[in-house]
Amino acid sequence: MQLVGMLDSPYVRRVALSLRLLGLAFDHRSVSVFSTFEQFRAINPVVKAPTLVCDDGTLLMDSSLIIDYAETIAGRSLMPSASAERQHALRVLGLALAACEKTIQIVYERNLRPLEKQHAPWVDRVRGQLHAAYAGLEAEMPRMPSMDGEAAMGQAALTSAVAWSFTQLMISDVIAPADCPLLAAFAAEAEKLPAFLALPQA
Repeated sequence: MQLVGMLDSPYVRRVALSLRLLGLAFDHRSVSVFSTFEQFRAINPVVKAPTLVCDDGTLLMDSSLIIDYAETIAGRSLMPSASAERQHALRVLGLALAACEKTIQIVYERNLRPLEKQHAPWVDRVRGQLHAAYAGLEAEMPRMPSMDGEAAMGQAALTSAVAWSFTQLMISDVIAPADCPLLAAFAAEAEKLPAFLALPQA
């Protein structure tokens, strides 16, 4: 399998980490949807990161769908099976993915749209959504399983750490560790794990 995309994308990184934690071998092709657009388009005409090139050449897109496929072939899941624990994991995962999405919207607004065309009410709305997502994640931190090595790490914890690190990398002026001390500490511990060190975002 080949995973195509840059690790500074939280979606690419969560897939790469998931594949590693599931014990699945893959080649990572660090191709950008921006600086190497044509190279990416030659692999996948949709130019969507992450893209997984399966062993039979099938292209899969969207991080959650790729992880679903990876769990199928690995024969195990990074999500809990018990109803209550799964409900909580899905709640956390939804908040973390929303935080990724809102961070990206702010980055795109800043980096791709000329200043005179940026719409302040829209930016304020997205910032409010980002803060709400992280406030929700911070509130869920006391219920998160303790950081007991990467072998015990689930998808909710993995994606929460990836989301926080991404936001801090890209827009640390919008939300600071002091705003979410429990989440910030949790992500800092996750980033020390071998899988995270092997797949750095920058």
